[in-house]
Amino acid sequence: MLLPHLLREQQRRLEVYFTRVYNPVWTNPDGASWIRMLEEDDRVGVHVALTPTWSETAQWADWVLPTGLGPERHDVMSQETHAGTWIGFRQPVLREFARKQGREVRDTREANPGEVWEEAEFWVALTWAIDPDGALGLRKWYESKARPGQPVSMDEYFGDIAKNVPGLGEAAAKLGLEPLGYLRKYGAYEVPYAGQERYEKVVEAGGVVLEDGSRHAGFATPTGKLEFYSPTLEDWGWRDDALPSYVQSHVHWRALDLARGERCLLPTFRLPTLIHTRSANSKWLNEISHTNPLWVHPKDAQELGLVNAGLVRVATAIGHFVARVWVTEGIHPGIVACSHHVGRWRMFRTVGGAQIASSIVDLTWSGSVVTIRVKESVGPFESLDPDTQRVWWKEVGVHQNLTFPVQPDPVSGMQCWHQKVTVSPPQPGDRFGDVVVDTAKSIAHYETWKALARPAPGPGGLRRPKWLNRPMRPDDSAWQV
Repeated sequence: MLLPHLLREQQRRLEVYFTRVYNPVWTNPDGASWIRMLEEDDRVGVHVALTPTWSETAQWADWVLPTGLGPERHDVMSQETHAGTWIGFRQPVLREFARKQGREVRDTREANPGEVWEEAEFWVALTWAIDPDGALGLRKWYESKARPGQPVSMDEYFGDIAKNVPGLGEAAAKLGLEPLGYLRKYGAYEVPYAGQERYEKVVEAGGVVLEDGSRHAGFATPTGKLEFYSPTLEDWGWRDDALPSYVQSHVHWRALDLARGERCLLPTFRLPTLIHTRSANSKWLNEISHTNPLWVHPKDAQELGLVNAGLVRVATAIGHFVARVWVTEGIHPGIVACSHHVGRWRMFRTVGGAQIASSIVDLTWSGSVVTIRVKESVGPFESLDPDTQRVWWKEVGVHQNLTFPVQPDPVSGMQCWHQKVTVSPPQPGDRFGDVVVDTAKSIAHYETWKALARPAPGPGGLRRPKWLNRPMRPDDSAWQV
């Protein structure tokens, strides 16, 4: 069986990995990178890519396990669409079709094209492979309540979720349905909304006492109030930030030398026709938006010597990328912008990302510097889909993210995506789509940012304040350093 073999091999390799990578005595003279890491068998011996699409990472995988896209798997979801609460449910289309036709399907591989496995079933199977007799205490979490000793089915798993959605059972019963049957039929359910009044709810203990002596639930903060002053920030060593104030960021205009070509790069927007890198799987969306020129204000274009549709080099703290210019008044002077979600690349002709949305590249190393250069861009090609012979575009954008260093916000730890960059005309030898990264500089830049943080433990030996809950809150012991 594949899974036990993978687990045994990976456990052995992890011992080598943690010894070499996290031992301060051993250093890699070329710096670290996920690409180099995956190329070295003595650091990552077994790499399994669990992915619904061929990703860049999957090119280095020993095994690629395809998992279902939206119409090929079960999933629950909810988004902030309005002042309300709702739950959405999707299910494998062909499996549900088979069920309505009276055909029994044991798992989604029997219904999905290409025997694609849905992720939820995979994790159940993996857990049982790791702990076949239950001795590790893992298997019980994915064991059927109706059929002890057997793995939980997807009907049971998502049925249990549906039973715990407030109000869904009653709404389903009115229609003669089970909660899961309701979600199957309608695809979504609007949960009774507690509204803003939930903060005003009268309680007998805790909460906030108002001037009239009444006690109310309040907010999920230490004081139960909306905190203008945050005792948490002061307790954790950030006294200067305990009151709202203006903080100059790393891309503040005073920190930019405009005369030297420094600008603030905005890389966190996308065109409305882009849906992350999944756009590559939609030929119609990809035809509309398939590249990402650098937005430059006419004033900046003149000062920087850039021309519309010409090449531009954008240098970050750890490397640079080469894109095309789009001169537009839709961007503020002093700021340049490059949409993400395009710029896919692959190293092989028929293995890798979608051919209508990715370039074939050469990847070369020189010490700690990696260079990715387009060898063959997109164009018409023969396939089972006649539309691939109608591809008229010749570029698929540039993968700018590789040139962004890790910049963790000192307080929250979240990535600071905005970049201080130097924008200039292309240098001799530059080509569209070039991506150059110095991984040694990347490590050094990360260490500089990490030094800005104030490490845990905080009060009481905590790694983070307990009242800042996560979507799935761990046991209290997990909060201790």
